[in-house]
Amino acid sequence: MTNTRPPSDDLSGHLAPTRLYSAYIFDLDGTVYLGENLLPTAGQTIERLRAMGKRIVFLSNNPTYTREEMAHKLTRLGLPTPAADVVNSSLVMAHFLKHHLPGGRLFVIGEQPLLDVLGEAGFELTDDPARIDAVIASFDRTFVYRKLQIAFDALRAGARFFATNADRYCPVPGGGQPDAAAIIAAIEACTGHTVEAVVGKPSLHMANAVLSLVDAAPQDCIITGDRIETDVVMGLEAGMAAALTLTGATQLDDALRFPVQPTYIIERLGDLLPPQAFHPGVS
Repeated sequence: MTNTRPPSDDLSGHLAPTRLYSAYIFDLDGTVYLGENLLPTAGQTIERLRAMGKRIVFLSNNPTYTREEMAHKLTRLGLPTPAADVVNSSLVMAHFLKHHLPGGRLFVIGEQPLLDVLGEAGFELTDDPARIDAVIASFDRTFVYRKLQIAFDALRAGARFFATNADRYCPVPGGGQPDAAAIIAAIEACTGHTVEAVVGKPSLHMANAVLSLVDAAPQDCIITGDRIETDVVMGLEAGMAAALTLTGATQLDDALRFPVQPTYIIERLGDLLPPQAFHPGVS
């Protein structure tokens, strides 16, 4: 269920959670941390939810790190986390391809962590356009013309076209980095081929992966992230509550103009906790 709100330049009158959920799903970049620092109240909020026995899972469209690296970063920043509690678009892509293109030969426009995940999943990686079964577009800070040419030749030869995510940019301290949307657009512009599937947020591929992991009904889950078009849309379409945090990519004015409205809008993760979360014995 979505909310509608009149335009406002502050959060007065905006809904905040008044209940606790069984499972809390958190985006990472711009939500839990930015660069090498936890965002304000993020650590305390997650620690409190864990102390109450809530299921905590982290979810990211960022394929430039493995889930093990993301878990290690959270641990290093003071939130001990096993890799099994992290879902990212690389993992979901590997599962998607095992179902839709088993044994496929892939040309991956992406960085080494994504290549490692797909290689370890049993896929052959090749840059020979005549042998490529699918082009995988992703967040790639090593993108060069040669990669675009190979994708162009492969798609014209009949290869399929998938993407890990379609984020326009990744939040970083001081700004952002162009993300996978730019890679997808370049390939679509020169080939006339539209990407067949994007497996990251807000897709049901990602939603199903995280719901399977938390093992809870959607109505008992809340996802929190800094992007309406990915985090919030995915959560709402999957039947979850969805909180938009204003610590990353989305400003309040932009959020209010978006046709889909979150269940909650919060300034920081600490605002997720209703008053009863601070009462002894509450779970």
